[in-house]
Amino acid sequence: MSRKMLISLIVMMAAVLSGLILVQTTMIKSASDIREEQFNQLVINALSLVSARLELDEQRLARESARQGELPGLSSEKDEFGNVFPRNKSRKGLLNFQLSYTERSIYGTIKKDIESQVFDSAQVQSMGIQKFMEYSMEQQRRMEEWLRDDKWRSYKILLEDRPIKERIDSARLNFFLANAMAETDIDLEYKFAIKNSSLANETIILGDEEYTPGKREEFSRLLFPNDYNGSKPNYLNIYFPHRRAYLIKQTGLTIIPTIILTGLLIGIFAYALLVIFRQKKLSNIKNDFINNMTHELKTPISTISLASQMLQDGSIANTPATIAHVSKVISQESKRLSFQVEKVLQMAVFNEGRLKLKLREFDINRMVRTVTTNFELRVNNKNGSLKTEILAENAIVKGDEVHITNVIFNLLDNAMKYSNDTPEIKVTTENRKNQIVISVQDNGIGISKEHHAQIFDRFYRVPTGNVHDVKGFGLGLSYVKKIVDLHSGTIKVESAVNKGTKFKIYFPQINN
Repeated sequence: MSRKMLISLIVMMAAVLSGLILVQTTMIKSASDIREEQFNQLVINALSLVSARLELDEQRLARESARQGELPGLSSEKDEFGNVFPRNKSRKGLLNFQLSYTERSIYGTIKKDIESQVFDSAQVQSMGIQKFMEYSMEQQRRMEEWLRDDKWRSYKILLEDRPIKERIDSARLNFFLANAMAETDIDLEYKFAIKNSSLANETIILGDEEYTPGKREEFSRLLFPNDYNGSKPNYLNIYFPHRRAYLIKQTGLTIIPTIILTGLLIGIFAYALLVIFRQKKLSNIKNDFINNMTHELKTPISTISLASQMLQDGSIANTPATIAHVSKVISQESKRLSFQVEKVLQMAVFNEGRLKLKLREFDINRMVRTVTTNFELRVNNKNGSLKTEILAENAIVKGDEVHITNVIFNLLDNAMKYSNDTPEIKVTTENRKNQIVISVQDNGIGISKEHHAQIFDRFYRVPTGNVHDVKGFGLGLSYVKKIVDLHSGTIKVESAVNKGTKFKIYFPQINN
C-alpha cells in the first residue's frame, strides 16, 4: 500500500469516526436534556399541587370558621357575620338536634356535624314530628346554601391577613409535599423552605434547617396567588441535593450502551491504525532485511563461484600453492555463508520457542576474561584498544554459559563494526543490589535517542540512508535481548550520535 493511499484511508476513517462520535454525542446530550426537562416539569407540577392544596386547605378552614362563627385562636362568637343558628347557652331540659353536612375536598368526602336549633319538648309537641323534620331539613338547606355563597369568603379574607407562618402548618406542608412527590413519581431526597422576598431580601420563614442549595438548581412556586387583596411575595422553594446523579442514573440505560459502543469503536479504530503502522514498519524492515541478506549471501556465493571457475578453466597456474590458496578462499566463504544462514535459522528457533537452555552456575568474571582475550586480537588489528575492568566481587550466576558468551561476543562485534577508525572498547563487571552488571562501552558512531526502543527488534537496523558500509541482518541485538530476558535479566542502552554507545546487562547474582 502506497503512502498516499494509506494517508487517504486514515483521513477517511478519522472523518467517519469523528462524524459518528459527533452524532452520538448530540444524541446523548439530547436524551439528557429531554430527561432533565421532564424532571423539571414533574417538579413544577408537584409544587403546583402543593400550592393548590394549601389554598384549598385555607378555604376549608374559612368554611369551618364561618360555620363556628369565629376565627382560629379566638373564643368569642362573631355575630356580626350573621350567625344563622344562634346558640342557646342554657340547654338543661331541652332537645338538642344535630344535622349533618357533607363536603368534597382534597381529602375526600368529609362529613361534618352541624349543631342546629335547640328545642324543648313542648315545642316539638306543638309542631308535630312531621313538621319538625321538615323544619330541620329546611334549616340544613339554608346552612348549606349559606356556606356556598360569598359570606364564608369574609372569613377567608381575614385568614389571608395572617402572617405566612400562621397560614401554613408545617406538618400539613410536609404531608402535601410527600404526597405530591409520590403522585409525580419523584423518588429523590429534597430540601424545601418557605421564603419571603419582600424588599429584595429573601427570608426563610420555615422549612428544612439546612437549606443550602448553593449552585444547585432551585425550583420556586408562588403561594396563595389567588388572595383577594393580591398575592404576597411568599414562595415555596425546593432543591434536590442529588439531582445530577439521579438524572445520570435515569438516563443511564440509554447513554451507557451508546458510550460503550462508541468507546469500542474508537478502540477498534486506534487498534486498526496501530496494526497498519506496525505492518508498514514491518514491511519496511523486512524489505531492508531482504536487501541486506541478498547482499550478504551474494558476496560469498560470488567469491566461491569465481574461485571454482578459476580452478575449472585453468586461468591460473595449477600449482599446489595456488590451489591451496583458492581452496582456502572457498572454505572461508563457505563458512561465512553457513554462519549467515545459521543466524537466520537461529532466530527462527527463538520465535518458535524451541530453544533449550542448559542452566548451570558459572563465574561471569572468568567468562568475560576469556571472551576479551579471544577478541583482543581483532581490536589490535585495527590499532584499537580493549580494556577490561573486573570489579565484581561476587560474580556467580546461573545460566547458559554458551549463550551468555555469545551475547558478549555480539556486543563486542557491534562495538567493532560501528566504531571509528581506531576502536576504544571497555568491558566492566560490577555488583549492584544483588545483581551483577556487565557493561560494554565503545567510542563509535552512536545511536540517536529515537531509535533506542527499536534496536532490539528483529531485523531492525538504524537507518543510514543509502549507505550500507556496515553489513548485517539486524538480528544480533534481537538475539541478545532474548537471551537476557530468558535469564530474568535486563539490558539498557546509553548512547548519543557521535558519542559512542554503552550497553549494560543486569543478571541476578547468586549470593554465597
